[in-house]
Amino acid sequence: MQTRQLGKTGPVVSTLGLGAMGMSGMYGPSDRAESLATLDAALEAGITLIDTGDFYGMGHNEMLIGEALKGGKRDKAILSVKFGAQRDPGAGWIGFDGRPAAVKTSLAYTLQRLGVDHIDIYRPARLDPNVPIEDTVGAIAEMVQAGFVRHIGLSEVGVETIRKAHAVHPIVDLQIEYALITRGVEDKILPVLRELGIGMTAYGVLSRGLISGHWDKDQGKARGDFRAYSPRFQGDNVDKNLALVEALRAIAAAKGVSVAQIAIAWVAAQGDDIVPLVGARTRARLAESLGALDVALSADDLAAIERAVPRDAAAGTRYAEAQMAHLDSER
Repeated sequence: MQTRQLGKTGPVVSTLGLGAMGMSGMYGPSDRAESLATLDAALEAGITLIDTGDFYGMGHNEMLIGEALKGGKRDKAILSVKFGAQRDPGAGWIGFDGRPAAVKTSLAYTLQRLGVDHIDIYRPARLDPNVPIEDTVGAIAEMVQAGFVRHIGLSEVGVETIRKAHAVHPIVDLQIEYALITRGVEDKILPVLRELGIGMTAYGVLSRGLISGHWDKDQGKARGDFRAYSPRFQGDNVDKNLALVEALRAIAAAKGVSVAQIAIAWVAAQGDDIVPLVGARTRARLAESLGALDVALSADDLAAIERAVPRDAAAGTRYAEAQMAHLDSER
């Protein structure tokens, strides 16, 4: 397994990380046995970076990963955990809590559910507009000093917040959506990350399956599937976006690889400081994603990909309007 370091002060992790969110209902039903088998296969393949959130299935995801790590497998994993998102019993999103006391309480629950004594990278899932980021990061820094957290990360925040947080405690990485059809991070955020020596863990590299090459319009309609409400999967938008996928498919076919492998390899090729997270829920999808590590993209390949999928070609925003309003990274 190839490796990359997360920022100047972060851990060395596998070049490809596994995002486990989809194993806890965010994209419709999942199979528990297959999820556990996929987590085990990822660890056996050398994937070390496992990403989760305490609000994925309201603890379900953490407990699932905790089960997968039993039997002495904890040392194989670098656990990245997001916290702070508030949800009601009906699975509605009702805000964010970044208060210092909430930080420590969330961490206590996470450690218990995962069955571990420390978290490798702990990060607020969003910026709490009512709490200075210095206070939130300061509370995590106290947990670093106490030995319950190894490193601090951020998620979906803009350059001002990144600078403020990094001034309190070294930030090892920013987790943010980055894909062929989601490239806003390139304008201001990525240059600041590189200036400060902060890595990036890129989620949504397949745009929630949209540019995986496996998506069709009959999918994503199960109850609880995020894509049923995502603008990029609606109406004329999805037709325009799937046309981009077909253009990408021609390039993939010429290289003898899959659309997903081209899309993942493109993200990985944007810099050694970027670690793509794949949301594979099955061993078959995981194996396909791992194959992306063997895809070498030449300058001509990259230029062809850019022509097939121009930077601003995607139709629709990455979240619905109400959710976009909560993204500090979009301001």
